Amino acid sequence: MRKYTSMISYEIVSENYLRRRQLKVGAGSLFLWGLGVGAVISGDFYGWNYGLIAGGFWGLTIATFLMAIMYICMVYSLAELSVALPHAGGLYSFTRNAFGPFWGYICGVAVAIEYVFATAALVYSMSNYLKPLITNLFPLPSYFIWLILYAIFVAICIQSMELSLYVSFWLTLIAIMVLGIFYVSMLAADFFKLELLFNVPANSGQSATWLPKGWQGVFAAIPYAIWFYLAIEILPLASEETLDVSKNMPRGLMSAMFTLIVLSVLTLVLNSGVGGGAFAIGQSSVPLSAGLDAYFGKGATSNFITAIALTLGLGASLPTQIYGYGRIIFSLSRAGYLPRQFSVTGKNKTPYRALILGTAVGLICVMLVDIGSEQVDALILNMAVFAALISYILVMLSYIKLKFSRAELKRAYESPLGIPGAAIGTTLALFALIACLSVPTYQVGIWGVLTVMVLATLYFFFSRNRLVAQAPEEAAALKK
Repeated sequence: MRKYTSMISYEIVSENYLRRRQLKVGAGSLFLWGLGVGAVISGDFYGWNYGLIAGGFWGLTIATFLMAIMYICMVYSLAELSVALPHAGGLYSFTRNAFGPFWGYICGVAVAIEYVFATAALVYSMSNYLKPLITNLFPLPSYFIWLILYAIFVAICIQSMELSLYVSFWLTLIAIMVLGIFYVSMLAADFFKLELLFNVPANSGQSATWLPKGWQGVFAAIPYAIWFYLAIEILPLASEETLDVSKNMPRGLMSAMFTLIVLSVLTLVLNSGVGGGAFAIGQSSVPLSAGLDAYFGKGATSNFITAIALTLGLGASLPTQIYGYGRIIFSLSRAGYLPRQFSVTGKNKTPYRALILGTAVGLICVMLVDIGSEQVDALILNMAVFAALISYILVMLSYIKLKFSRAELKRAYESPLGIPGAAIGTTLALFALIACLSVPTYQVGIWGVLTVMVLATLYFFFSRNRLVAQAPEEAAALKK
């Protein structure tokens, strides 16, 4: 049986279809906080520091301030939308309800690209931290380390939702502890030097202390500033697995966001002013190790302590980001936008097929980029950021539109920033998108994302007759 709307054809599936694609409820506000902070906290361990070379300390600081405002505006909007439309599709669900199937699908694809690529960048960076430790004992190639990391954390996510959230929560606490030890150690041992913040060489006619790369440097630092907060929007993907969504989702989002702001300020200031200063930290693939090496001294023992501490810190983001691409692929597949077989959940009520698909794509991506680029994590990072910004713009515009077109939606929680907040967030997201487009070094990654989006658009027009009317995201939109 089929249902037609505009140029889209929906199939009316049997009850067994959805029964084989169920998720398990069990996440409270504390675990949501862990999921939100855990998904992002790796950004305090690497990635952000490349912005120091792009814009200098103050250039990156200004970019971070602007992006923090953007994320605050978006997070409040997401809190309201997640309560009104509590579906596993998250941002795709909100955009689908506001702008129809095509733009909902595009938003979903952008979210999938973000998490697949962000995870790939994370795995690559973790291997950089582990190499000094592992290669001294076992001379393993990099791709073998990538396989091990993926295998461990995908297995955790497949085992159960509770286990993945539990592991993420405790790894997040460990990551915060590692950062806290770093902050205190650098200050207590007097390794932090204020003047080291400003040793990035200035362009001709620019102030080395203020903006060594000029205002263009602020522009160029935007994608790296985003890395401090990228993936906080993962929480709406957990809506179908959350206990008392109307209470726990806003709490989880807000507490996670403000935790991340505090961490980003401390990391930006204290990590930039140690070792060789902002100039050296901005070129390092392992920025925190500079401070820890200065504290512990170089040697086998210090290498071991540093590698273990930083790997555990980075590891907090792996199960959460894997969780993210598993849920968005699952929801798109359940609704028929992607092949339906990838949304089957099995006896553990986890989308194991979607998790395996996302992992395979991510592993292929990091291998391909590793062949053709010297700064692999920076390139993949920029691809993730560009895809994320597309979804941010779409979802904040969706918030504004749904305020008018779906005024009847029950909103047990409402954003205190309302439409003005969403408008400010949209403006800043557009500014960030233009920043990505205007910097030549980001072009390769952007073209990669655009190529995937074009292929995804072509696929949509071949698959649009296989959408599932009873999928929660689609059912909510078809009611209006």
